[in-house]
Amino acid sequence: MTAPDVTVPVARELVHRTSEREVLPTGWTRLDDSRFSVSVRWPRDHRCFAPVHGRHDALLVAETMRQATILLAHAELGVPLGYHFVMWSLEYTVDDVERLALDSRSDDVEAVVTCTEVQQRGNRLSSMRTEYALWRSGRLLATGKARLTCTSPQVYARLRGDRLAAAGVAVPLLPAVPPRSVGRSVIGDVALAPVPQERTWQLRVDTSHPSHFHRPNDHVPGMLLLEAARQAAYAAAPFTPFAPTTVDVAFHRYAEHGSPCWIAASPLRTHAAGGTAVRVSGHQDNELVFLATLASAVPDEPRDRRPR
Repeated sequence: MTAPDVTVPVARELVHRTSEREVLPTGWTRLDDSRFSVSVRWPRDHRCFAPVHGRHDALLVAETMRQATILLAHAELGVPLGYHFVMWSLEYTVDDVERLALDSRSDDVEAVVTCTEVQQRGNRLSSMRTEYALWRSGRLLATGKARLTCTSPQVYARLRGDRLAAAGVAVPLLPAVPPRSVGRSVIGDVALAPVPQERTWQLRVDTSHPSHFHRPNDHVPGMLLLEAARQAAYAAAPFTPFAPTTVDVAFHRYAEHGSPCWIAASPLRTHAAGGTAVRVSGHQDNELVFLATLASAVPDEPRDRRPR
């Protein structure tokens, strides 16, 4: 497929970002009543999505899906700015790992988004499912699907109640596991704190992080939970460089500030492509927050075992 010629500039407010450097979409166009094409440019230098083993970070697929969906909800489906979104489930599969390579190919990606099961409350979108096909240099890069709901500020305030007061309040920063043990290069990007149990951690929340908390939030953002799942999977598969080329995550409730959220990882059988699959869960106050299965199909050289 080729990207459409007609695009519309994307304002950072349309993807819920405060910095233009965090905005992935560069434009969009409607293909028919339910399909849209969103043009995206993937960064080669990013705080959260830095290249991994000479390839674009596979989690850029998830962030592309997230931003493209919010963009279309605001720009095409009538959702006013200020509404709140929850992505209840998200899954994707990278069609060919080598298509993530940092080479002479353009970093422009086309995301074809199909909106299904669109539900409205009055004349406002309340929920929908979305399907994605991501293309790079004319070849299919990845496919995915997601389910989301959106809520007005008034309804959100009633749902959250006193928890809204947590927005903008700093959370005590926990110690971090060694960055190399979870595939990070700097301690500020580590999302896991050590605990005595094997393959178990406490979620490390840094409310000053410029990407995860680019604006005040009354709960832990879903992309931070997904990053914690990626780091846990990396640590639980110590002999294989872990790049999440297949992800299937379901979010069951908000992760709140001020209460420990426990992250646990369980390696599964070896992935068919030679990598590793890991199941990661998050629990808070004895309730399931999220459950994710991440698989790496990158058969790179083994890495040394590292302390967890």
